[in-house]
Amino acid sequence: MASAPSQPVVTRFAPSPTGYLHIGGARTALFNRLYAQATGGRFLIRIEDTDRERSTPEAVDAIFKGLEWLGLTSDEPVVYQSTRESRHKEVVQVLYASGHAYACFMTPEETEVAREEARANGHALRSTWRDRTPTADELMQPHVIRFKGPLDAPLIIEDAVQGRVTFNTKDMDDLILLRSDGTPTYNLAVVVDDHDMGITHIIRGDDHLNNAARQTLIYQAAGWDVPTFAHIPLIHGPDGAKLSKRHGAQAVGDYEALGYLPEAMRNYLARLGWSHGDDEIFTDAQAVEWFDITDINKAPARLDFAKLGHVNAHWIRECDTDRLVELVWTELLRRGIDESQRETVTERLRLAIPQVVERAQTIPLLADATAFALVKPPFTLDEKTQKLLTEENLERLSRLHEKLLCLTKWSAETLDAELKNFVENEGISFGKIGPVLRGILSGGQPAPDISRTLAALGATESDARFKQALFI
Repeated sequence: MASAPSQPVVTRFAPSPTGYLHIGGARTALFNRLYAQATGGRFLIRIEDTDRERSTPEAVDAIFKGLEWLGLTSDEPVVYQSTRESRHKEVVQVLYASGHAYACFMTPEETEVAREEARANGHALRSTWRDRTPTADELMQPHVIRFKGPLDAPLIIEDAVQGRVTFNTKDMDDLILLRSDGTPTYNLAVVVDDHDMGITHIIRGDDHLNNAARQTLIYQAAGWDVPTFAHIPLIHGPDGAKLSKRHGAQAVGDYEALGYLPEAMRNYLARLGWSHGDDEIFTDAQAVEWFDITDINKAPARLDFAKLGHVNAHWIRECDTDRLVELVWTELLRRGIDESQRETVTERLRLAIPQVVERAQTIPLLADATAFALVKPPFTLDEKTQKLLTEENLERLSRLHEKLLCLTKWSAETLDAELKNFVENEGISFGKIGPVLRGILSGGQPAPDISRTLAALGATESDARFKQALFI
């Protein structure tokens, strides 16, 4: 269980809407949500849409769709960073007035020369304007506002995941706070927004660890409390390399289309880099009860599709039949089934799914497993089945058909018992009728064992398939 913080916990997920919601971003959002819930705090969402060229409404919609599917919604209205530009500039003016920022008029060429000189001298870029006071006329010329941090001082961050991380300000250049067009930069906007939103814990990918050092300096210069940082390792592919397109699905929407359930994804993603003993399968409530950021692993987690399939199979089995019927019907619609068949098909699925659900790791595989129940008689029997329809077998099938018609309860259990009684009374092994039975009932599709196949088809459909084989 999460350790009790001294103040109410407020976490946030702050994606940039420049593309889809990546699976790594989804895990970050989940960890933030879990920690907030585990500590009785609040989870917030901020859209960092200040990159006007790359941020798109379509990407924003994709992010929200992915978060909604995963069940990761904000506890307060979503904040859009682009609406807060005036506040960002206000803070820059305060930093400027207090001597923690300065106006820099270096051209790009001058900046590059200064950067090379700084490198040669063993420190980061320092502007020639750092200690100069521009005139009123100069301030009318294009310029940027840079942060004026310590020149050579140790900076220690106590990270909740990485532990103590030490930086030195000599390796950190004078960060631009406002560009020459007056727009705020990422690190400045993030600090202002996190402070104003009351964020107490910043849980994000470890690719932001260097940003934590820069942002800490801004917090200190503004006289604000520094949040607790928790930088989590990125997700790697099965081969240990950074997750990329060659590893397969990356967007959350891809996983939905591939037939994974949101509860399975929450379960699997929570376990991807965090653990509670050896528990692999757990509910949302258990995850909240057990989660603590201090238990997040320092080493990168590897995406394992086999484990994801195992987890998804468990949660598919936990689903009620009506939900699975709708999910499979949606999958069949993607495959081109006619909407007009909905009533007939969903009724057949309602019978078939309970008989085959144990075999499916994804919704498309579950749809495949029900295909035999959706074949409409009359259908052509395969050559092997036709050869098995000898006069002897036809007589046996006729007798079995009559026995089955007399059943008052049509279930896998009663059907299994009836089939066993039948072969015993016939004095034969089940192998004598099993293959031909499968042939006439399955429609040429993979099917479960005979009793489950009959149960999945239902009494009426089973009767129709027997009659087709018996030429009745």
